[in-house]
Amino acid sequence: MLDAANKAGVHVPTLCHYPRLPSRAVCRMCLVEVEGEVQPQPACATVAKEASCITTDSAALRSFRETNMQWLLARHPNDCMRCEANGACQLQGLASDYQVVNAFEFVPRGSPDHPERRLTDHTSPSIWRDLSKCVECGLCADACGDAGQRQHVIGFAGHGSDRLPVTVFNQSLADTHCISCGQCTLVCPVGALIEAPDWHDVLHTLDAHRRVSVVQVAPATRVAISEEFGMEPGTVSTGRMINALRQLGFDHVFDTNFAADLTIMEEGTELMTRLKVGQRLPLFTSCCPGWVNWVEINRPDLLPNLSTTKSPQQMHGAMTKRGVFSSTLGPAFASGEDEPYVVSVMPCTAKKDEARRPDMAGDVDHVLTTRELAKMIRARSIAFGALADDGTFDNPLGESTGAGQIFGASGGVMEAMVRTAAHFLGQSSTLPLEWHQLRGVDKVIKTAEVPGLGRVAICNGIAAAQELLKDDSWRQDFVAIEVMACVGGCLGGGGEPKSMDPLILEKRMKAIYAIDKQAPKRRSHENQDVQKLYATQLKHPNSAEAHALLHTTFAARHSKRSLLMRFLDGVDRRDGSAAAALLHPQATWSTASPFGDIHGAARIEAFITTRLPPLQQGPGYARHRMASAADVNDLSIITPAGEHCRFSVETETVLRDGQDRTVIRKLVRHIL
Repeated sequence: MLDAANKAGVHVPTLCHYPRLPSRAVCRMCLVEVEGEVQPQPACATVAKEASCITTDSAALRSFRETNMQWLLARHPNDCMRCEANGACQLQGLASDYQVVNAFEFVPRGSPDHPERRLTDHTSPSIWRDLSKCVECGLCADACGDAGQRQHVIGFAGHGSDRLPVTVFNQSLADTHCISCGQCTLVCPVGALIEAPDWHDVLHTLDAHRRVSVVQVAPATRVAISEEFGMEPGTVSTGRMINALRQLGFDHVFDTNFAADLTIMEEGTELMTRLKVGQRLPLFTSCCPGWVNWVEINRPDLLPNLSTTKSPQQMHGAMTKRGVFSSTLGPAFASGEDEPYVVSVMPCTAKKDEARRPDMAGDVDHVLTTRELAKMIRARSIAFGALADDGTFDNPLGESTGAGQIFGASGGVMEAMVRTAAHFLGQSSTLPLEWHQLRGVDKVIKTAEVPGLGRVAICNGIAAAQELLKDDSWRQDFVAIEVMACVGGCLGGGGEPKSMDPLILEKRMKAIYAIDKQAPKRRSHENQDVQKLYATQLKHPNSAEAHALLHTTFAARHSKRSLLMRFLDGVDRRDGSAAAALLHPQATWSTASPFGDIHGAARIEAFITTRLPPLQQGPGYARHRMASAADVNDLSIITPAGEHCRFSVETETVLRDGQDRTVIRKLVRHIL
């Protein structure tokens, strides 16, 4: 009935309904009167019948909804002005529509009997929880459960007034198996689950005008940003968005699609190399951080199959800060005394997590979701819909092809890779440019046979990937597999605009492929600026120079390798507090250097912060790198000076913040 009402242009209020999830009918706001029925029926869960007479707005229904709203507000904090959902909160909208006043005494959420069920949790770099604002709609549990991502990180506990959506064993979100996909934030009707808000810091940095600022924009954002300003879903607003970013104060506006083309060059070459030697096949794509998180958490045995190429976001960040571009900004940037302030606009909450990964942290300073960019535009009173749609990206990191654009859709990465693989195989003229069998938004596994290459597959959503991996047949069946954690790919990412349109993914996807269809160049290897980059700096795909900037390594979560990578990342960035947070208070670091052994986390923190040479930024910045890309037990390191060494790590479990945590007790460096 709710669908029928919407199609008829009749508004029926709801708080617990989301088009791609089952209707639980728990909020009762959508009750309607059906002729012949004694009691009102929930419109979201009642099948519409031909010729039924339905009343959606009687006096009795309005009275019930107002009383229902009063009960909800009695358990909701009056904090709208500072809430991240302000202006986009369904509860706030209904309270305004019905002009509801507080009629009952405020009863805070939570229970004295269960203090372990924390209401506020900001431990995740991607997702914040504030359950004091929860309305118990259950959408987050469904989005994370069998009807959605099948991760089961969030579920309900308690009964009656104590009922809350909590994490497994009441852990902080950062300590669970959460992959940061953000689907819970996408469906939450209030501010109980939101993306970690970085837009305030970005706006203040831009307002200060003290740093050279750079922004890169993902393919899915230019399609979806229009929805935030009332435009038809699928409206492409690339030029408007660029003009808005310039009005916000960004000095350089680049296209992440440039790095998507670069990713295809690196990943396609990597696939060809693996095929030649017949090892580590099939190759799994690695541009989706939610998928990478899932593998590191749940299936570290798959790490050798992951492509070592960084995602387009991280490639672009590395090229912006560590490549030739930074040197062109002035002597201070060329010498490493300064570096540009780099922001990315992404459809994905997991990109916030990715930007902090060891081996990549610092290349992107802040990650904004599409929703956050809209908040910034509104905060500066920019009339987005009135802007001219004529903005163009800056170069040299702004040129892109249609192949880079389709990265935003499920199946797009594989299709882009097949286009360039056909070129590598000398079959560009004989193989099709478009692979429709890899397209679509349905939650399934799609396959295609590529002559000269082999059979490839795409998994539309992390649930589809889990289905594929139930047995080992994929090892023999495919040469390459794309996985996107969110259904629809980046178009359905956790940071995209919230929409009640059941066809929203189809509309966004249609727009993505239309941009590709109209692009003058549709294969990544045709990107002239990418070709110049290889000619002037990177030499050729998968070169040593390319590996230093564009490739990364992996580790099983909470393993010794992971702890070592995070510790050395703190050392590289001279972040002594981050490194010390991984240590036992009485930890020992045997440096195998003139500094000798350093005892105690506090002394190690001080040593990193004050005794090591000052951090050199820009093109001269160098990191410790793991000698192997994915060997879960290999603790061999290549130092920033290019020396090879090996570490041994002893760990211990300690209680911190009410959680058992594995920390480093002893760290020994061995010279090879």
